[in-house]
Amino acid sequence: VQLVESGGGSVQAGDSLRLSCAASGDTGSLYALGWSRQAPGKERENVAEVTWGGGTTYFVDSVKGRFTISRDNGKKTVYLQMNSLKVEDTAVYYCASRGYGDGTFVYWGQGTQVTVSS
Repeated sequence: VQLVESGGGSVQAGDSLRLSCAASGDTGSLYALGWSRQAPGKERENVAEVTWGGGTTYFVDSVKGRFTISRDNGKKTVYLQMNSLKVEDTAVYYCASRGYGDGTFVYWGQGTQVTVSS
């Protein structure tokens, strides 16, 4: 599975951004797509996930109520809508996927930078 992100950038606190991730390759094996982020000096954390079939979502507590995740199965694309961005959301955001039986993300995109300034 290949994953290509787009949509990062630099914004002010309180602004919004939408990230997109297009999947290709063996997408028939996908169970879930999501986003993970890594800020400078910090460990990577999983931010959000959506199951490809049922659309079940997961969000880390710090983004609940501000971020939404959606998918377009026809376009094989997943979106992360980020609203009310905070400085602490600054990170490299990676699209990621896992297949059936994978307990964690297995495939990763190249990452896209999101910078939020005050």
